[in-house]
Amino acid sequence: MPETSYDLIVLGGGPGGYVAAIRAAQLGLKTALVEREHLGGICLNWGCIPTKALLRSAEISHILHHLDQFGFSATDIRYDAGKVVARSRAVAKQLSNGVAYLLRKNKVQVFDGHGRLAGKNRLAVAKNSKPVTELAAPHIILATGARARSLPGLEPDGQQVWTYKEAMVPSAIPKSLLVVGSGAIGIEFASFYRDMGAEVTVVEVLDRVLPVEDEEISAFARKSFEKQGIKIHTGATVKALERTGDQVTAHIEAGDKASEIAVEKVILAVGIVGNVEEIGLENTAVKVERTHVVVDEWLRTGEPGIYAIGDLVGPPWLAHKASHEGIICVEHIAGVNDVHPLDIHNIPACTYCRPQVASVGLTERGARDAGYDVRVGHFPFIGNGKAIALGEPEGMVKTVFDSKTGELLGAHMIGAEVTELIQGYTIAKTLETTEADLIRTIFPHPTISETMHEAVLDAYGRAIHF
Repeated sequence: MPETSYDLIVLGGGPGGYVAAIRAAQLGLKTALVEREHLGGICLNWGCIPTKALLRSAEISHILHHLDQFGFSATDIRYDAGKVVARSRAVAKQLSNGVAYLLRKNKVQVFDGHGRLAGKNRLAVAKNSKPVTELAAPHIILATGARARSLPGLEPDGQQVWTYKEAMVPSAIPKSLLVVGSGAIGIEFASFYRDMGAEVTVVEVLDRVLPVEDEEISAFARKSFEKQGIKIHTGATVKALERTGDQVTAHIEAGDKASEIAVEKVILAVGIVGNVEEIGLENTAVKVERTHVVVDEWLRTGEPGIYAIGDLVGPPWLAHKASHEGIICVEHIAGVNDVHPLDIHNIPACTYCRPQVASVGLTERGARDAGYDVRVGHFPFIGNGKAIALGEPEGMVKTVFDSKTGELLGAHMIGAEVTELIQGYTIAKTLETTEADLIRTIFPHPTISETMHEAVLDAYGRAIHF
């Protein structure tokens, strides 16, 4: 039988929890991890990874239907939705098994069950409502994640109104689809289903799609999506859903205008709710605001010895942010000397639609609102040889600098593979790089990354190819 006394217990095996557990074990802490469902959490099993597998299939579908521009032709192009979904699930399973291996390799003891705080320094584990064991540790990290938010009158039923889970495992691609919400999750599903042949409509309550992105990037994205045939309603709300037979009628209001749309399926992508229930918070000093746990810069809650990371705490709700928080939390517990609090301005954000969107740091408006005098640079993909050669000339890079110090305040990109490229700017921001450093940096030719260099040059009136 496993021991019950540990240096550290992690509740939740997602990208925050399992990374925290592995790092703790590396630092010599005797560590236990409690997971009630799937190692890897929502991200690996029902989020980041399987959606990218689906989007890869959608990308292939798009290329197959545009073979003529590359000198090829094909007839009778078809796909098997079951095989598309099966590949996505297989990818998720492979990586979940990989997480299990990494935990074993690092001698982290894994408990299968639901964990609940059971008094000072104690965590009770149960499976199917039956007690399994009770664990003890001076440090307990809560990494229970979050779930899809629902709205009154728009509740998902798993059949006609989907959350992200149902949207990832369709038995068939619907002919028509409504996506409620145009954040990263909503737009990725809209992009996937459109490229797989569905008629897609997106409704967003705010005045633009991808509302957390820079305004110019949002506007560029909207034009691109509409060019693909996606119908977009911004400044609009879905007031009600009528479910009849094999269709759903959505009642949409935009200002004083009302309209209706009938579709086969609806996907709700209207945010998340922290999993704060049934984990024993009620008898602690842990503070919860709007379903998320309040923590300080070291991820400590109001209860001594209790910490929280990932989607359970504040935004941005991203897997890589959760992992980084896990490492910060554990290293602070272990007394590592050079650990630093998280700077959310250095967290990149990626949306894997077509075209891809990526960003880090302040938007232009955010920088101006913060009081900066800014220099802004742009460079279009149409001016880049590699993008044209790939048949991907649609895109743009935008940079925002402090005109007084040359500090890179933010970078915003839309186009092919920008989710891979954004890390260059992220490193630059982490190292507090100035425009002079970036201008002196040599970018390889021919690559799409040259657009990054040119966008820096443009901010200082030195762009060569634009």
